Amino acid sequence: MDGSIDGGGRATRITAEEALQLHAMGRPGKLEIRLTKPLTTARDLSLAYSPGVAEPCKHIARSPSLAYDYTAKGNMVAVISNGTAVLGLGNLGALAAKPVMEGKAVLFKRFADVDAIDLCIDTEDVDAFVNAVRYLGPSFGGINLEDIKAPECFVIESRLRELMDIPVFHDDQHGTAIVAAAGLINAAHLTGRDLAEMTLVINGAGAAGVACAELLKAMGMRPERVILCDTKGVIYKGRTEGMNQWKSAHAVETKARTLAEALEGADAFFGLSQAGAVTREMVASMAAKPIIFAMANPDPEITPEEARAVRPDAIVATGRSDYPNQVNNVLGFPYIFRGALDVRASTINEAMKIAAAKALAALAREDVPDELDAASAAGGTRLKYGPDYILPLPFDPRLISRVPPAVAKAAMDTGVARRPIADLRRYARDLAAKLDPTGAALDAILEAVRANPRRVVFAEGEEERTIRAALAFRNAGYGTPILIGREDRVLDTLAALGVDGSDGMEIHNARLSGSNRRYAEFLYARLQRRGFLFRDCQRLVNQDRNVFAACMVALGDADAMVTGLSRSYSVSLEGVRLVLDPEPGHLLLGISILLTSQGTVFVADTAMHERPDAAQLAAIAKATAAAARRMGHEPRVAFLSFSTFGDPKGSIPESIREAVALLDARKPDFAYDGEMSADVALDPTLQALYPFCRLGGPANVLIMPGLHAAHILTKALPRLSSATVIGPILQGFAKPVQIVPIDSPASTIVLMAGFAAYQSLSR
Repeated sequence: MDGSIDGGGRATRITAEEALQLHAMGRPGKLEIRLTKPLTTARDLSLAYSPGVAEPCKHIARSPSLAYDYTAKGNMVAVISNGTAVLGLGNLGALAAKPVMEGKAVLFKRFADVDAIDLCIDTEDVDAFVNAVRYLGPSFGGINLEDIKAPECFVIESRLRELMDIPVFHDDQHGTAIVAAAGLINAAHLTGRDLAEMTLVINGAGAAGVACAELLKAMGMRPERVILCDTKGVIYKGRTEGMNQWKSAHAVETKARTLAEALEGADAFFGLSQAGAVTREMVASMAAKPIIFAMANPDPEITPEEARAVRPDAIVATGRSDYPNQVNNVLGFPYIFRGALDVRASTINEAMKIAAAKALAALAREDVPDELDAASAAGGTRLKYGPDYILPLPFDPRLISRVPPAVAKAAMDTGVARRPIADLRRYARDLAAKLDPTGAALDAILEAVRANPRRVVFAEGEEERTIRAALAFRNAGYGTPILIGREDRVLDTLAALGVDGSDGMEIHNARLSGSNRRYAEFLYARLQRRGFLFRDCQRLVNQDRNVFAACMVALGDADAMVTGLSRSYSVSLEGVRLVLDPEPGHLLLGISILLTSQGTVFVADTAMHERPDAAQLAAIAKATAAAARRMGHEPRVAFLSFSTFGDPKGSIPESIREAVALLDARKPDFAYDGEMSADVALDPTLQALYPFCRLGGPANVLIMPGLHAAHILTKALPRLSSATVIGPILQGFAKPVQIVPIDSPASTIVLMAGFAAYQSLSR
């Protein structure tokens, strides 16, 4: 079911203020239009618009299919709703549905690189709605209907599919059905069942319930073994109360009249209704090894704990992210449309839906890569196919290369593909390279923390942004935030934020702490031969919150720390270094992650070394390449300079050449080269001028010649473009610590606290 997509683990709780702040900050909303062509000069504009635009217009008029070649139609989906069934909130109207539709568009882009535009139509009249949508075909490659109440949604989708020659897909129906069917395939396999012989009870005869019944029957379940229920009980042949044509199509001959009676001896249950609809007694009456998909949101028909209390042999799935086996639509719709768009399908038919379900089921049976399974691996266990893992995780990067090819093949096999793909293996490889893996890697890192909560010190505990970040950290289930500050001030700020008390958090006043003397003695033992008297160390512990926080981490009273809001980066770093040493054999450095429209680039060193020597440059390159690989990227490392392979000459390139020579001697397992200018590093066409260049493509790891150049790049880029910079992420300290830039929003503080917490998992 649609909802949280964090991939499992503990519950993610967010406050109303957090949600409103995200939607309102900066440019309101979650979407904007970006140009795909350089339009700088008057000539560029003439080519893009008048008179140049006339040429593609004339060609499309002669051959309409050329619209896919000359416009964005082939990668554009309209997300359309009238707001009559918004999430679990009911009929909020078209305008109030817009945040959800924007969110759906974000998921299309994030998971499958499909461009989507939200269209909210202000009518509940079926004819008016259909007429508003039917004429949009020339602009879009597909239509995703969303949050439209039953039974109108059935009529609307059916009529639009007849009227339009592009895919029309109501995700509330088919998305849920496809993902639930994938889970059922695996649950049946694990319990030794054949779909054709199973008895399934579905509670909820709305859009999703009816779609589940239709899809599973198409997959081989016998119609008489699929029992549909609604608020009035079993939908049986002869029933007249509360019926419509869609319910009547699934009426069966049965003596059962209530949900409890229908569940007696049933193999499986699909809940698409409301919390508490199923009792323990009902579960106890089911067949051996019952399959229970309690998918009501936000609370299931019965919780996994309740179901397993009476049936420990049950396989249980829900629509929630805080339990295993989340039935989440994001596993389906982005990839289904990706495959349909890429073969220019005229529709999304039953064969394509079944292919998607089978591909999802097959992926869950595969070994889970270490980088994806960070959460379980950190906790000493591993995700593997079984009762608690019957569906892939939503952030599994392999989804993009598994589901769309299966959908595309089904479209070709059934004759609805207007541009067949000749080489599906190559198509799968291209898809795997299409999406930047950084987002999935960040999800995995934070999920590992959620599975293994940490105690993280937020040093600047009286700052409002710090307090908001600490609340978000706690609410996300990442662990216990420890705020350093005066309790009355922290509590006053919490009250102003609408939070009563500090449950799940700790507040430590450095002066009043029972550990104050212990920290001062520890610090004095470190610094007494570096010009510090005991009173100096006592003053630092009392007055410098970074020192106090670092002492907590150094002495094991906390797992990690985050700071940086109230002082410059260098001053914050200086305080930390008074307390913490580098890990033996490791180099201290900062790695910044640049998220750009062209992909992710790792830049180092952005925190420590003003002018690194050759040995340091080589070590920085090795550490940053390893970090890039952990984030899912195959590193291509470029040592940057003003000079490209000796032209022009200067002193800086000499140290870079020595660094490259050092790596040559060590034979690392990643591509690297230098010295080179940034344009050569990032542009393969310029690299072709140097046939000996070993990068083999655009660099994704940039090793800077000094801190001055690193700061110029990372500070200027986000203010000159749409790029986002994460970091510097500190590496090499014996204990985990992260320092945020002084202008960081609360979301950045949470992320950096998550990095620090993750680093502590391996200590």
